[in-house]
Amino acid sequence: MYDRPRPNQTQPAMTFDRMLERVRHEGAYPTRERAEEAVRAVLAALGRQVTADERVDLAQALPVEAALALTAQIPDAEPLTGWGFVKDLAARTGTSPAVARWDTGAVLAVVARLAGLGLLARILHRLPDGYALLFGQAQLRRPEPAAA
Repeated sequence: MYDRPRPNQTQPAMTFDRMLERVRHEGAYPTRERAEEAVRAVLAALGRQVTADERVDLAQALPVEAALALTAQIPDAEPLTGWGFVKDLAARTGTSPAVARWDTGAVLAVVARLAGLGLLARILHRLPDGYALLFGQAQLRRPEPAAA
């Protein structure tokens, strides 16, 4: 019973090796190992930010190894802004904010393609400002409530 796939479970559209090659190309990394370091670090950081159904749906859209890196993290109680995400990643990886921003952009551009526009829109709606740019999307202003 447990070895059967769930009815609505989808298989990732890409293998982990293929994902690493895409990230390697996107980030112009010299080796596959460097691309894998970036993937694991950025997905772990993202796993601390994404919650609820969006977390589950994103994990299903990713290759298994990537999904495990994402879901192994406990979400933070207080979500970070996009810039806070980059600074936190830099501190955790011992790199500069510029390197962390580069890694984030390379990995999340591939994640955005795997997630698709609908899921990506849901994820961005739940996250604080600044994440759209990290995913390679335009940062649109959220409408302000009308003054009463």
